Amino acid sequence: MERFDGITLEILWSNLIATVTEQARALQRIAFSPIVREAGDLATALFDRRGRMVAQAVTGTPGHINSLGMAGQHFVKAFPPDTLSPGDVLITNDPWLSAGHFFDITVMTPVFRGGRCIGFFGSTIHHTDIGGYGVGAGARDVHEEGLWIPLAKLYEAGRPNALLHDIIRRNVRTPEHVAGDLAAQVAAGRVGAERLNTLCDRQGLDDIEALSAAVLERSEQATRESIRKLRAGTFQGASVFDVPGGQKITLRCAVTVDPAAGEMTIDFAGSSPEAPIGINVVLNYTAAYANFAVRACLDPDLPNNWGSLRPVKVVAPEGCIVNCRYPAPVNARHVVGMYVPFPVLKALHQVMPDRVVAEGSGAVWTIQIQGRDEEGRPFTSSMFNYSGGMGARRDKPGLDATCYPTGVAAVPVEVLEAAMPIEFTRKELRPGSGGAGRQRGGDGQVIGYRMRTRDPWLLNVVASRTEVGPEGLEGGAPGQAGRFLVNGKPVNEARKMLMQPQDDVLMETPGGGGYGPA
Repeated sequence: MERFDGITLEILWSNLIATVTEQARALQRIAFSPIVREAGDLATALFDRRGRMVAQAVTGTPGHINSLGMAGQHFVKAFPPDTLSPGDVLITNDPWLSAGHFFDITVMTPVFRGGRCIGFFGSTIHHTDIGGYGVGAGARDVHEEGLWIPLAKLYEAGRPNALLHDIIRRNVRTPEHVAGDLAAQVAAGRVGAERLNTLCDRQGLDDIEALSAAVLERSEQATRESIRKLRAGTFQGASVFDVPGGQKITLRCAVTVDPAAGEMTIDFAGSSPEAPIGINVVLNYTAAYANFAVRACLDPDLPNNWGSLRPVKVVAPEGCIVNCRYPAPVNARHVVGMYVPFPVLKALHQVMPDRVVAEGSGAVWTIQIQGRDEEGRPFTSSMFNYSGGMGARRDKPGLDATCYPTGVAAVPVEVLEAAMPIEFTRKELRPGSGGAGRQRGGDGQVIGYRMRTRDPWLLNVVASRTEVGPEGLEGGAPGQAGRFLVNGKPVNEARKMLMQPQDDVLMETPGGGGYGPA
């Protein structure tokens, strides 16, 4: 294997990060969907010939980027690099192979140099619509939730797969938006491929095999060294929260630290079983957020790639809510998946108490609206979301209205009002909703809106923590639970609701837990 000195490797690494970040920026500029363009609900990454994630962009959500990293292996197994041709583009939204629900479509663009595939640029984004039930949790099995795209070629030798394109367009409510976002993913992959070839030209590289090996080897060794500094043992953590419909979910985990091997195992045995509604989580997505919690505490400055993820193993009993079996419904999998870091952080608090945060509001509250405007024209909103307060840190208060752990931004109300007939009546912080403590938890927010329609309309709101607020840590007080009101009356519904014109909707998102006694 070719060896790079430290300076050369740092220069090449900086170029790789710049390349995948440019891919992400191009995707955000071109995308049709506001949740991609404005909120940054996406992931982009570079993979080597073996489907190993080498580098990710500086933007993106943990659920997307780490699930995308696992999807690379499945693409390479189904489409070996030497069987591909220039102009091929690969696609899937298989929940168990990629990001956990149909809305997140993964596109992989092979990179060719001298007629040989040297790697891939991948992207995963949340699409406006995928047919079926919609964003909510009301479907009874995965087949009610929308269009399932298996591992396939979206383009073959530069020519679109006409049948697949037609199947996608005929199965979604907003074909122009979906087709536009797919085109944005393809274009962004081509941008990455061009930049990587330019980098190889400049550095005199025929491929990225040696560079990939060096980056992944160093990342893995650095992660193992960080784990070796921890004390050995098995540490327990648990988190309890309520989901749409009022069901209580328990996530339990045992984090086993093995300093001698430089490895860590996270086992979710004892967690709640699969749910009858679409809040179940595939293991890919569970591992994505569990790894995020570990990385945030262990060494946030390490590269996030196949090498650094390898020393951490995530397991869960098949059939539990964080390792669901086909055909469990999964469309609102984030409602449980975004709580995965909290039991992991509670376990890690026993190992490195100065690096964890108290429980926060957890999953973002997602909204999707369907109906007809005052002129009778049909519309389907893209999913948009609102966060509660972040849990307090040991030496700093929690952040207000911050999407932790997902990291997405809220779509500005002006953009939403321009895109559909919605009128926002309130959007402000919810003072005092964060838990008291030596450091206070972050406050949630209050969002009010109504629709300008002449006919009844459909509302999907996926709200959680409306009964059980986030726990404090080390004696900190819990944050306030959230409230979801329609015309002033509390609602706790997992399924689509039929709304009347001028119905008033008010959402008060939870506050974060405090840290330490007040």
